[in-house]
Amino acid sequence: MGKMSSSERIIVFDTTLRDGEQSPGVSLNVEEKLQIGRQLEKLGVDVIEAGFPIASPGDFEGVQRLARELRGLEITALARAREKDIDVAWEAIKDGENPRIHTFIATSDIHLKYKLKKTRDQVLDMARAAVKYAAGYSGNVEFSAEDASRSDLDFVCKVFEAVIDAGATTVNFPDTVGYAIPWDFAGMIRYIKEHTPNIHKAVLSVHCHNDLGLATANVLAAIEQGARQVECTINGIGERAGNSALEEVVMAIRTRRDLLPYETGISTQHIVATSRMVSLLTGMVVQANKAIVGNNAFAHESGIHQDGVLKERTTYEIIDPKDIGLSQGLLILGKHSGRHALKAKLEELGYRLSDDEIDRVFVSFKAIADKKKEVYPEDLEALVAEQVLRIPDRYRLVYLHVAGGSGIRPAATVGVEIDGKEAQEVSMGAGPIDAAFKAVAKLVKTHSRLLRFAVNSITGGTDALGEVTVRLEEDGHVVTGQGADPDIITASVRAYLNALNRLHYMEEYK
Repeated sequence: MGKMSSSERIIVFDTTLRDGEQSPGVSLNVEEKLQIGRQLEKLGVDVIEAGFPIASPGDFEGVQRLARELRGLEITALARAREKDIDVAWEAIKDGENPRIHTFIATSDIHLKYKLKKTRDQVLDMARAAVKYAAGYSGNVEFSAEDASRSDLDFVCKVFEAVIDAGATTVNFPDTVGYAIPWDFAGMIRYIKEHTPNIHKAVLSVHCHNDLGLATANVLAAIEQGARQVECTINGIGERAGNSALEEVVMAIRTRRDLLPYETGISTQHIVATSRMVSLLTGMVVQANKAIVGNNAFAHESGIHQDGVLKERTTYEIIDPKDIGLSQGLLILGKHSGRHALKAKLEELGYRLSDDEIDRVFVSFKAIADKKKEVYPEDLEALVAEQVLRIPDRYRLVYLHVAGGSGIRPAATVGVEIDGKEAQEVSMGAGPIDAAFKAVAKLVKTHSRLLRFAVNSITGGTDALGEVTVRLEEDGHVVTGQGADPDIITASVRAYLNALNRLHYMEEYK
């Protein structure tokens, strides 16, 4: 196939670390953001929206670290159409390679009336002024018309024309609330292209939400009509029902080149590793029947399907699993595996760790390998999260003793280190985990509510690492905590303490 023209290159803009992190209960620390950012760099995304710097010191630090470390792609930061937001965004990204300022304001009459309380003329002036101000810092400026799909299209065209004249190099048409239907959305994009006189001077972008399950379909419809940047997230995470999923958009383009004659810069063999990393660090489990990356995406239960796939893979598979990285993960480690093998496997999974971090994971790896015959990639990912990526612990589990059984009311004795000092508490409960949680709650004096408790076997077998995810809410903050251990009660307490540490971290940064 001959080389494609630049107009057929689709820019992949990943907002996992900004819109994705706005998912309820998700709160990534700086180290976790860095690991995901490095993996997105390896995946080959063109732009990473690293965060909303003015939102908190933690967000600012995460964006700044990514901008300083990552190369070969653009780092962008979100800013409202306000000079202060833009100043802070630029300060965070200025050390990046071709940094992009991304500013936005709503354009729909619903948002103007009830949220902004502004007239159309006021919004137009604010948008123009914000872009002009941002362009004073960078020649790479994106403008988004929030809630564009519910806006008067002639007004959006007018705003786009003004911001392009003011210096915007990308204009984004978001389906902010997931309201659009593919053929209608295609018509909107076509209208924008035809009625914005200077649209050829900027890249037209789309950002679609999945409230009606149509995000990927809407993105593909927009590409067909001339959109050349797609804003998406790994696993489709994000506000409410999430965003268009990067892996779905990219693999749809790759699989249906007959109808979608475009190309992206994505190295698809890293899709599965990236999906697993994001799922692990955000605590958002990928549903089994999720397209491309779900556990069942390449599973065949029906005898007829199994027979067909064994004879010829393409009878029931439109994607070769190797193309997204499912051929990897064959190296299974055991108690005789050395540090070098561990390091090689972690790098294959997308984790670049320092020698000190490798040493910490290696100690835990050996402890696990002594308890179970085989250590799988999923086990290693859990160990990295446990030993390396956790935020600094104000609360740390020292010991746990649980007594229970048929006819005995469960009791738990828990020792927790709090700010370097060890404390102990004993409590009884409806079950051993309930008893342990009550003891921890007394020790740390938390008033948080447990919103969710989920247990997952990371791999098969009764000796598998158990992974526990909890979601807590306190004072309006919702956080997710995770813990892994062959003992499910210990894993549960680790997850609970991890969530409490995150609550403390958020309070500190607030």
